[in-house]
Parts: sequence; structure tokens; C-alpha cells
Amino acid sequence: MKIFDFLIIGGGISGTSAAYELAKFGNVALLEAESSLGYHSTGRSAALFTRNFGNKTVRAINQVSEIFFNNPPEGFCLNDLLTPRGSLTIAVPGQERELDLLFSLATEQNKIKQLTPEQTYEMAKIVKPEQVGIGAYEPDVTDIDVASLHQGYIKGFLKLGGEIFKVQPVEHMHYEDEIWQIKTGKSAFQAKQIINAAGGWADQIGVLANATKIGLVAKRRTAVVVEAPNGIDVSKFPVIEFADTGAYIKPEGGKLMICPGDQTPVEPQDIQPDEMDVAILIDWLQNKTNIVVKRIEHSWAGLRSFVADEIPVVGYDAQAPKFFWLAGQGGFGIMMAPALARVCASLITQDKLPQELLDVGVTADSLSPNRFSN
Repeated sequence: MKIFDFLIIGGGISGTSAAYELAKFGNVALLEAESSLGYHSTGRSAALFTRNFGNKTVRAINQVSEIFFNNPPEGFCLNDLLTPRGSLTIAVPGQERELDLLFSLATEQNKIKQLTPEQTYEMAKIVKPEQVGIGAYEPDVTDIDVASLHQGYIKGFLKLGGEIFKVQPVEHMHYEDEIWQIKTGKSAFQAKQIINAAGGWADQIGVLANATKIGLVAKRRTAVVVEAPNGIDVSKFPVIEFADTGAYIKPEGGKLMICPGDQTPVEPQDIQPDEMDVAILIDWLQNKTNIVVKRIEHSWAGLRSFVADEIPVVGYDAQAPKFFWLAGQGGFGIMMAPALARVCASLITQDKLPQELLDVGVTADSLSPNRFSN
């Protein structure tokens, strides 16, 4: 049986980006439980890049990822990975202080403009006037072409000689004579090292490997797509976020994607939208905006996986030999993928972080799964 240098569990953006980077250093197998790659979280992303999203560590990682997004390798994709969008966060009248934290993140590189209620309403005319106080406008927020990013990693990985195995849910694994023995429902694999990029299922894979428990919690996020109001071209609208709830409205192919910003803990699964959540969301939308929902074009839910400190988990496990974690990216996985893939490859092949991560204050210890071992 072929012994792979690296075996990656999970074919979402985390797994495929790591596979692409590691294929430069050895032969790599990518195992995916579903019949298609990126079926769960990657395929259900809001697809936005913003420098001001997440905690300090997440923002630093995103800063490094932006370099890749703006300058991908030659031939990686046919079109730009980032396109302008802008983001407008609205405070309800009387609750202007809710924008203080966002304004505090502004720098020369990350501009955030304070808008008057009149200026805010001019950018968000679908919102009822009485719901519009001051606004915080971030001009540099962009849309991410997630499909091109994901496919670029997959094509690059295959070009480097990587192998993809679909419909291969891992059922058993053990380490023997310095080799991992992995069994799925229908196949067996051998590898020198395991990279656990299983998204919401990462802790379950960790249990199979007798690894450290990182306390991963999968959380459901709901979204619906509805028609835009007649006569209003929403294609150039910014993302509209509401400071009081975290809900947002995003233009999507001439329609509007609505998300309540929910984070409901659930067991890892092929998550589906909850009917009550959808009904509450539509009621909120019609109270907050002038949109009349005649029918829901599409609804779905995605899984976002968090650990307690909401910092990604990247590094070797202290208990399971040659078992590497790449998990816990929360709602930032697409944005962080290029940087974390580089982190993964550098820690595995050089036992150190890339210099560009060190330069922005990220440390190996801050990402390590072993911060949960005590």
C-alpha cells in the first residue's frame, strides 16, 4: 500500500489550501467524506473579506491572507479574487455607542468613515428611515470569489501530483511503527502525518486519533435570498449590517441575501435551516426595511466552528504523534485560508511560522492545540 507523506482529512477551503501548499514538499492524499469538495461551510459562505472582522489574532492573519488574495500565483485563477463591495454598519437612533468599537479599529490602512443619518440613509434606502441613525462605512470591504479560490487550490494541488479521494468518511485510525493507519467505509490508507481539516467534525476526528480535545463547537448560521424591491438596483449597494443585532443584508446576483447573524450550537451535521428561524428572520426584515417578501428564493444554513477563544487551532497535537490540527476557524475560514495554509506547511516542514505572520504578532503558541491540554 502506498504510504503518503501527508494525509489531509477535509476537502473544504482549509483542507484544499493546505493540500496545495504541502504538495510542494511531498505526496499528499486529500480525503473528503462527501461526494463533492467544499459541500458544507465552504460552499455556504457569505464570501466577504474585511480587515476589521474578528479578534486581534484573526485580523492579523487576515492581513497576511490579503497579500495572496491580491497577488495569487500565476495561473491560479482567471479573474480577480477580490472585487469592491463596501460595508455599512447602521446604528439605531439612540444606540450610536454600539459603533464605538468598530470606529476604534480604524487606521490609515483600514479606513472607517462616520456618516450622518442622512448620509447613511442615502446608501441604504431599503431600510426604514426611523431605523437609521449614524453609520460606519468601510470602503475597503470586498467580495471574495470563493468558487475561484477553492477551485484554484484544487487545480493547483492536482497539478502538483496530489490525489483526492471522495466519499471517504474516516471511521478508524491508529499510529503504528511511525505510520498512521486510516480506514474509511470502503478503503484503507497509510500516511506519515495527518492534517485534521475536518471543519465541524474536527474534534470527532481528534477522538479517533486519541488526540487532545479542543472543545470545538459547531454553530448554525441561517441565510435566505429574496427579491430586491422593484425599481431599486442593489448591485452597487454595500453590505448593510445592523449594529444592534449583527444581522446583515448582502447583494447577491441582483437579489438580496439576508442573514440574522445567528450562532446556534448544534451537533456537526449536514445542517438545514430551521423553519422558525427563517420565519423570525423574514418578520425582522419586513419590520426593519421596506422589503416586502412575496417568496423566499432560497434558504440554507451553514456551520461555523469555534473554540472558546475564537482563535484558530493550528499545530501538532501533544498526545497524538504526527497529528496536525487545522481547525476552529469560526466564521473567518475563507478569509484566513491562504495565510493558515502557509502556516500549516511552514510548521510541518520547517517547525516555524512564516516570517510574515511573526511580523504581525502571531505566535505558534497562540495557535497551538496544546493551549487546551491543561
